[in-house]
Amino acid sequence: MNQNGAEEEGELETAAEMAGDWTIPQQWERYSAAEHAMWDKLFARQAAMLPERVVPEFMSGLDMLRMTRPGIPDFDELSERLTKATGWQVVAVPGLVPDRTFFEHLANRRFVAGRFIRTPEQMDYLQEPDIFHDVFGHVPLLAHPVFADYMQAYGEGGLRADGLGAIERLSRLYWYTVEFGLIRNEGGLRLYGAGIVSSHAESVFALDAPSPNRLGFDLKRVMRTPYRIDDYQQSYFVVESFEDLLRQTIETDFAPLYAEMAAEADIPIEAVLDTDLVFTRGTQAHARSGES
Repeated sequence: MNQNGAEEEGELETAAEMAGDWTIPQQWERYSAAEHAMWDKLFARQAAMLPERVVPEFMSGLDMLRMTRPGIPDFDELSERLTKATGWQVVAVPGLVPDRTFFEHLANRRFVAGRFIRTPEQMDYLQEPDIFHDVFGHVPLLAHPVFADYMQAYGEGGLRADGLGAIERLSRLYWYTVEFGLIRNEGGLRLYGAGIVSSHAESVFALDAPSPNRLGFDLKRVMRTPYRIDDYQQSYFVVESFEDLLRQTIETDFAPLYAEMAAEADIPIEAVLDTDLVFTRGTQAHARSGES
């Protein structure tokens, strides 16, 4: 069978096993030794570099991923641990899922994760999130009660945004917090976004490079700012605490905010406004160079 035929057969198999909520069995027993070895290599590399860069709550939650069997975590065992900690579970999906399905899972404390893992050729970059990004990047903070509450609140907000035609605005909040957020603590700026902590290169770029802006978090400002999906971010937003992030999310009436923004232009991705709290005014050298 040629490669195209094998891919088509795999797609048909996935479609046949997919439930109405887009979940599929993880099938942990099907992972090869090479796939488990890739997880272990990525895990060891990130776990070694993050302690001085990431928020301490992430390192505490990392123990969730140290399974009784080596290699890629078994979602059944992982969900059992996570449920005891914060009521969350991890469910496998074939890839990106429809927006409303994604929000419904989050609102019910289910985190969706792809079950495939990158190849050695993709070790440092792949565009579609794999199991390492989804599980290593996201699960440790789902063990933190306040951040776990924020994720559920975001899912509930997503369902409301869907009804208001404002998903694009709200998606920017997810991107600049859950995926690419920074936080300020007594040690300075620290990482917490899953897209950063699961990337060796961006774990350095986000904190150390002179190129990006690092700006104080403001809810409306964030939702007016586009983002990059194909390269390092040009701006990162810094929250004061997970408690403050949760408070703003649950206390804000988003409907009038969406109405206001409908009449306002997006803020250019590289812009620094007079009203911004500026931690770093970036040179934007990386974006201007066209590097990736």
